[in-house]
Amino acid sequence: MAFATGAIVANLYYLQPLLDEVTRTYGVGTLAGSTLNMLMQVSYALGLAFFVPLGDRLPRNRLVPAVFAVSAVTLLAAVLIPSFAGLAILTCCIGLMSVGGQILIPYSADLAIPDHRGRVVGRMMTGLLGGVLLSRVIAGIVDSLLGWQAMYLLAAGAMAIFAIILHRMMPIENRHSTIPYRELVLGSVRMMKSMPELRQRAWLGAMGFGAFSVLWSTLAFKLSDAPFRYGPEVIGAFGLLGFAGVLAANAAGRLADARRTGFTTVMAAVLLALSFLIGMVGSASIALIAIAIVLLDFGTQAMHITNQTIIYSLAPHARSRINSAYMVCYFFGGAFGSLAGGLAYSQAGWTGACILGSCFGVAALIPSIYWARREGPSAP
Repeated sequence: MAFATGAIVANLYYLQPLLDEVTRTYGVGTLAGSTLNMLMQVSYALGLAFFVPLGDRLPRNRLVPAVFAVSAVTLLAAVLIPSFAGLAILTCCIGLMSVGGQILIPYSADLAIPDHRGRVVGRMMTGLLGGVLLSRVIAGIVDSLLGWQAMYLLAAGAMAIFAIILHRMMPIENRHSTIPYRELVLGSVRMMKSMPELRQRAWLGAMGFGAFSVLWSTLAFKLSDAPFRYGPEVIGAFGLLGFAGVLAANAAGRLADARRTGFTTVMAAVLLALSFLIGMVGSASIALIAIAIVLLDFGTQAMHITNQTIIYSLAPHARSRINSAYMVCYFFGGAFGSLAGGLAYSQAGWTGACILGSCFGVAALIPSIYWARREGPSAP
């Protein structure tokens, strides 16, 4: 399931290094091509809000393989579609179906025994992070050898294979609830209102992903400028430093199982703020910038895994709805970080972006210290 989660979330990111080739294929400008990324992210957010809650009603051993099968068909159609407008519509479908991983993660939490839930979620997030980190690298290699359509064909094949595997290996689930669909969607909103811990963790997640997005929305500009002047292939390779987040995912999961969530949260927030200070001080040193990237990834993923471990324990009967509420906030925090980061960089350069990123970290650190002290050492 961890491999499947990584494979389906990778569908969100294959397009990024392929955009130049895609725009040439359809004879459109760069502005039109860039809208594909926007459509992918918007449709993913809509999927989080309106599709993921179905995991609390439908048997997930049927729902998840169906999502993977539809993803396979959609990716294959994207290769064959003759018009750019048709590709744009299919891009929305790809983004919508990519939320399959966010159905699998709470499902894995349901399967885990309580004392091992943190490390199970960490293992699932390891798969997700692996898909995010490797997707751009793989897409660039496949594109250079076989063209962008080959990448979509390979992705379609992977989705079909995982659909078959998951159909055979996922335990039968007599799901689940007769709650109307409208109530499922609104249930996520009501949970945000009624669960203080969910609101707290949604805020921390949004701030963590916001900080993460500030860096990755401005890093390419920094590394392509003096004194580095790196090309896109080198800049893309910096994404591999994000494997620090894989280590953080597993470490945070073990600490969550050991009831060290307060400590983990505070230390993650410290790393968020510290990473940008190091990046700002070491703006002329590629080694210090690399260290800042590693610390940021470690802090972001440690915060995220701790958050998910906690929210999944709040309402075991409604983990999909809780995950939907949390991930929508998480996504919008990232979107705001990307927008604010771009504005900060355009006005004040790398220094402005680093100051903004540190502010996100502080916005997570101050409440995390307060909540940890108020609730005690074993609390979130």
